[in-house]
Amino acid sequence: MMLPSAPRYGAAALADVGPSLLAALGVADEANVLDLPDTARAVLFVVDGMGWTGLQAHADAAPYLSSMRGRALTAGFPSTTVTSLASLGTGLPPGQHGLTGYTTYMADVGSVVNWLAWRSVGEGADLRDRLVPEVVQPQPTIWERADAAGVITTVCTFDNFADTGLTRAVLRGGRWGGTYSEGDAVARAVDAVNNGNRALTYVYVSALDLVGHMRGPDTEAWREQLSIVDRIAERLCAGVGSDTVLYITADHGMVHVPEDAKVDFDGTLALREGVVALAGEPRMRHVHTAPGAADDVRSAWQETLGAAWIVATADEAVAAGLFGPEVTPTARARIGDVIAIAAGNGGVVERRKLPRLAAMPGQHGALTDDDLLVPLLSTVVG
Repeated sequence: MMLPSAPRYGAAALADVGPSLLAALGVADEANVLDLPDTARAVLFVVDGMGWTGLQAHADAAPYLSSMRGRALTAGFPSTTVTSLASLGTGLPPGQHGLTGYTTYMADVGSVVNWLAWRSVGEGADLRDRLVPEVVQPQPTIWERADAAGVITTVCTFDNFADTGLTRAVLRGGRWGGTYSEGDAVARAVDAVNNGNRALTYVYVSALDLVGHMRGPDTEAWREQLSIVDRIAERLCAGVGSDTVLYITADHGMVHVPEDAKVDFDGTLALREGVVALAGEPRMRHVHTAPGAADDVRSAWQETLGAAWIVATADEAVAAGLFGPEVTPTARARIGDVIAIAAGNGGVVERRKLPRLAAMPGQHGALTDDDLLVPLLSTVVG
């Protein structure tokens, strides 16, 4: 099966948002490929899990968002929070920032690492000392580049994220504006962006993603949470001063994965043979193989999963540009020897090892429009 088209890196991808914003704020040597208008102040509101297709399908639940100017961007690959926030935070595709999945097999620590928690999967050891975040992701962030150019940057996200590995890796450089709730996020962001001649303020909320994972992205619960996001966006716009642009985007969409479309890695011998470690997430798997076993593993996975999956070697995925036009040696080492991508509504789960994740009806990570497309909405205030 042919690999799907790569995300639109350098033209209309999530990695293009940060540099375009900096250019619009007057920062030199930044590429404004999204052609954003010049502004003195910008708010970037990131809604975890609010995909473009889901927003379009439920526009009646979000009348304010639906009234804004908007277009679809592609997230990066895989379409998952860690990778997308790293692309937003660095302005780089995954092949350059190196955070190539929700979880990654790191041979130097001998375990699969969950980057959201910055801990090994299973035993759960904190790895910030062994995998120093600023070394794991050493590229300068958007916030560091803005600060160096005299733009006041503020990061308004949950206060308990202040010293996490992921924050240190991709959000470092901005003034910390820790929040306790969604209402607090609005108040902190409004205060931050209104207190500077040039200001860039980042706001992040995650409840829509949680509801999508636990209830499903096509449920009344998800619609109700979307309506709350709609109200947050409206209040943000009402609070910011003139000469400000409010941008709204997301890190990925979501797909409803029914139980009968899930394949259990733990219970399927054909998927386990020759496999050293399984990383990624249910809809996009990094499969790390024993030496010399990659071809056999690829064949076994394709035969077992069938036509609803795309199974390729890492070299094929890299050559197709799925991780971006450039893949550093560091990023390449974090990509599985075999890549398995859901083309339909399936997922490869680990029912014994990760039962909670396996049970979730809402999943993402692949390259379908429902996984990959995210909105870029905007409105100019004043």
